[in-house]
Amino acid sequence: MTDKTIDLNGTAYTLPARPVAVVCIDGGDPEYIDAGVRDGIIPNIESFMKNGFYAVAQGSMPSFTCPNNMSIVTGTEPVEHGISGNFYLDRKTGEPVVMTDPELLRKRSIMSEFSRHGSRVVSITAKDKLRKQLQKDMDLTGGSVSMSSQYADRCTMKDNGIENALEFVGQPLPDMYSAELSLFVLDAGIKLLEDRRPDILYLSLTDFIQHTHAPGTPEANRFYTDLDTRFGRLKELGAIVALTADHGMGDKADADGNPNVIWLQDILDDAVGAGACRVICPITDAFVGHHGALGGFVRVYCNDGLDAERVIEAIRGTPGIEKILTAKAACRELEQPLDREGDVAVLADKFTVIGSRAVDHDLSGLKGHRLRTHGSLHEANVPFVISEPLNAAYAERGAAGGLRSHQLFDFAINGTS
Repeated sequence: MTDKTIDLNGTAYTLPARPVAVVCIDGGDPEYIDAGVRDGIIPNIESFMKNGFYAVAQGSMPSFTCPNNMSIVTGTEPVEHGISGNFYLDRKTGEPVVMTDPELLRKRSIMSEFSRHGSRVVSITAKDKLRKQLQKDMDLTGGSVSMSSQYADRCTMKDNGIENALEFVGQPLPDMYSAELSLFVLDAGIKLLEDRRPDILYLSLTDFIQHTHAPGTPEANRFYTDLDTRFGRLKELGAIVALTADHGMGDKADADGNPNVIWLQDILDDAVGAGACRVICPITDAFVGHHGALGGFVRVYCNDGLDAERVIEAIRGTPGIEKILTAKAACRELEQPLDREGDVAVLADKFTVIGSRAVDHDLSGLKGHRLRTHGSLHEANVPFVISEPLNAAYAERGAAGGLRSHQLFDFAINGTS
């Protein structure tokens, strides 16, 4: 490699002398780290916080998986990279679309740019829904790897840069709704770090545990203990380890365990007429069993004859709704791409979620658990952890506050040199 720096989306990245492993702990609310430190179960993370750098940063809105993963890997916000939810309404076709098509991503990622400049890059996700988008424009011919836990049994050299992945990792295919889906990501990354010594690793987990178990519970502590052991191994192998989350997680049930839900489409159908508008829940993806497609952020799309102000007036003052924004206000305040925004954005308060019609949401997947989910401004705070101390310039920036999760690669690569 001849280039000493790589310019990407307004940031110049110095080529790292050591591997840099960035981990996105899906649903990794800072409260889990607080509980882990209190209970003495995460010695490696605690060491990173003490001897490296720790802050609570702000993630992207809405606080969902797809927008935040793309912010982290591009170093930009949704207004630039274009991914503004897990799910959106295509106004041209009138059809809802899962927002994982690589063509929807408008900025290049760390993985694509470094691999195209000759670096060896590893990108591993728990769910395959993210893999193709994260893999966009990656060059897999030089030893780079892009794969998911979900389809680890389907890997080919052409599509993933690796084959026989289960045999390579030495584990069976994990279940979709399990802690093992995340742990496989880390174990595969560790194995590749041992075997191929990549320059950059991006390891993105899933939030099954966080959706079902609160901080400090035995199940959550067991999961964080397992994560911490693997983070320690990454550092032991010589990597700079950087940790963040795509979003936090909050309890959204009442004292009796019933979900606090606003059925917004039902309210609007009564107020402005059935079929006059459509509520889209952008938390929706192919795996909604643990949250029932309920989150703290929804978009309302108006049909002909209905304007945004009438929608706003119809729902203003509804208990549990914290903020109502027009499309332009959402783009200005929340850094969203205007062409992918609804006519009205509606945000819930800390204890409430918003759905479409009650009949459209299946909550049987909760299986007796309290509803824990995300999407609002209250789940936008995420950990920002780096295993190494920062240099003077970046230490000053970190101390100034106002950190965003999309800065993590910059801090991990440039701030530790």
